[in-house]
Amino acid sequence: MLKKEKVAFILETLERLYPETPIPLDHTDSYTLLIAVLLSAQCTDERVNKITPHLFKKANTPRQMVQLSIEEIREIIKPCGLSPAKSKAIFNLSHILINEHNGQVPNTFEDLEKLPGVGHKTASVVMSQSFGFAAFPVDTHIHRLAIRWGLTNGKNVTQTEIDLKRLIPEKLWNKAHLQIIFMGRQYCPARGHIVEQCPICSVVGCKHYK
Repeated sequence: MLKKEKVAFILETLERLYPETPIPLDHTDSYTLLIAVLLSAQCTDERVNKITPHLFKKANTPRQMVQLSIEEIREIIKPCGLSPAKSKAIFNLSHILINEHNGQVPNTFEDLEKLPGVGHKTASVVMSQSFGFAAFPVDTHIHRLAIRWGLTNGKNVTQTEIDLKRLIPEKLWNKAHLQIIFMGRQYCPARGHIVEQCPICSVVGCKHYK
């Protein structure tokens, strides 16, 4: 199967299986999405969704968040892991949003990536899901599947993002990245993956991923 044919098959399969792509992280606006994505680093979306209601009940705006102490934030988000670093990032970025952006989440990659705890992947999620910009957030799960399906050489997530953007039409980026995540959870997990039962790997093959 040529790579062009492989990509077409993968996109057709993803659209058939996941025509709707709700954002897995519960949120109400760009700020709560930003915080939820930050918390999701090395943590499952399911666990984040159990924690954020408690956090957002106390503070769901930057101005409310800075009224809490870093220690108060840390206690709430502790089950998400990396709570010392994440609590400082949430507190400090909230201050920056107030002081430099009138309490609003900026809608540029440059400004988002300047915020504490916000890397390119987090910025990409916010830019695509809150502001509708074409972006292709690549986390370790998407990186793993792109390697498994032979869409990238797998050097790093940066290269994977470049490769996927080259192979997948820009108009599909925002939806496709979520579809790939859903696919990985349901049919193409890191462990216990059964190639014959995977709608994609059973057709395009499956490359080993360490």
